Amino acid sequence: ENRPIPEPGPNEVLLRMHSVGICGSDVHYWQHGRIGDFVVKDPMVLGHEASGTVVKVGSGVTHLKSGDRVAIEPGVPREVDEFCKTGRYNLSPTIFFCATPPDDGNLCRYYKHSASYCYKLPDNVTFEEGALIEPLSVGIHACKRAGVTLGSKVFVSGSGPIGLVNVIVAKMMGAAAVVVTDLSASRLQKAKEVGADFTIQVKNETPKEVASKVESVLGCMPEITVECTGVQACIQAGIYATRSGGTLVLVGLGPEMVTVPIVNAAVREVDIRGIFRYCNTWPVAIALLASKRINVKPLVTHRFPLEKALEAFETTKRGEGVKVMLKCDPTDQSP
Repeated sequence: ENRPIPEPGPNEVLLRMHSVGICGSDVHYWQHGRIGDFVVKDPMVLGHEASGTVVKVGSGVTHLKSGDRVAIEPGVPREVDEFCKTGRYNLSPTIFFCATPPDDGNLCRYYKHSASYCYKLPDNVTFEEGALIEPLSVGIHACKRAGVTLGSKVFVSGSGPIGLVNVIVAKMMGAAAVVVTDLSASRLQKAKEVGADFTIQVKNETPKEVASKVESVLGCMPEITVECTGVQACIQAGIYATRSGGTLVLVGLGPEMVTVPIVNAAVREVDIRGIFRYCNTWPVAIALLASKRINVKPLVTHRFPLEKALEAFETTKRGEGVKVMLKCDPTDQSP
């Protein structure tokens, strides 16, 4: 609250923040102070799912002006390296990323960011939808990596926010049938709301039994599995479930080391792919939202003003609802 308002550099913009979603990684940093090799050593501002209004532009910025509503892509390359040259800038080892130590995030009143990674929102796309482009981008990137196409049969493991955006995107990309698994009946109901064709509530089944249930409800083994939990048993089920010659994309992050039936995957030519965040997704997401081809509004289940950030984080920590959204602009009275 007491930090000075930053001054934008020549290629930056100063934003008055509006909507910021809370991600599981934000909660993890808050609770544990690290994710893998990324360790919080100094005070850090959280938040990386965000939208806001431009209030000042740097001298070199021409595509944005004061008053523009924008969605913020949190990952900004610091140098034009080999990954940037091939269009995979998300893999750049020196990338700036909001709320990944030591880089501050944007859960604040005012925030400056690279203008090239701020995208103007059409009038019919809300600030909340703009903030949801970040998780939506994970779904776009994962489904692209998976090769979802017309007629695909897809298994999405996990019905949290990331599982749900993968359901939305897979259906948008032409999947004929999507089945979702989760422990929670309420989250599976939300999956149905956003377009899942089938849901399976997992209880005490073995990974092979889960795979068998997936095949049973689909009527065949899925060509594509998108694993969004990071849980060892779910990764195992994903391998067993995927059709020979198919693709398993690992989206959820769990323990560094897991035991998986790798020979089963190898001899059936099941391709295992990872994803790291996303790249080149904001223009696609904005076009889909503006055309109303997808609807992400049902994902937001809780809203809090910035003053109640702690309550919002506690709500997310307890696993209540789906997406918790913080509203940072006290002057804005929109719903």
